Amino acid sequence: MTVINLNALSDAELAARVAQDIPDGSYVNLGIGKPTHVSAHMPEGREVIYHSENGILGVGPVPAAGEEDPELIDASKRYVTAAPGASYFEHSDSFAMMRGGHIDIAVLGAYQVAENGDLANWATLDESYPPAVGGAMDLVVGVPRIFVMMRHRNRDGTPKLLQRCSYPLTGLGVVSRVYTELAVLDVTPAGFRLVELTPGNRLEEVQAVTGARILT
Repeated sequence: MTVINLNALSDAELAARVAQDIPDGSYVNLGIGKPTHVSAHMPEGREVIYHSENGILGVGPVPAAGEEDPELIDASKRYVTAAPGASYFEHSDSFAMMRGGHIDIAVLGAYQVAENGDLANWATLDESYPPAVGGAMDLVVGVPRIFVMMRHRNRDGTPKLLQRCSYPLTGLGVVSRVYTELAVLDVTPAGFRLVELTPGNRLEEVQAVTGARILT
């Protein structure tokens, strides 16, 4: 497959772009990996309460080097701090928050997203990468808005945004918006609809590396 070179946001720039769309006062769960960086890019003056499924509400920023508390980590096993007013609780309470609609937004990574909003983010067909369910299935069922933060293509250039997912599904029709280094896309009843392109990219170029039609 021919790999097309396009203007791409860095991981930090992509995290900052996602942060722009999280409203003030939201309760937000950040998935493992790249989504955890969103909290470091929240616009000034905006308060967001971060939830970690291992039992923290009010996750604070990453501690300074040398100030880590080995007993204070998030679901990614990343050292964190506790924001003022934070609380701790057991897994059953944490998952009740997720399943019961008490979290406003979840930002998750993905292996694949289909044009109808299906999400695949827990298993691939590669046996060298063991599947890992985690809390993703609970999040996509109980959280009303699912933002996906992902790379637009696999390393070999094949698309991750598709007409239909080929990997095992995490949830059916659950994704609201997809953020990649190349574009931001809404999931609508008609399919992927363009919100914006990364500056310097043209729609036809991004369409060429997308496995489903992009509507405008």
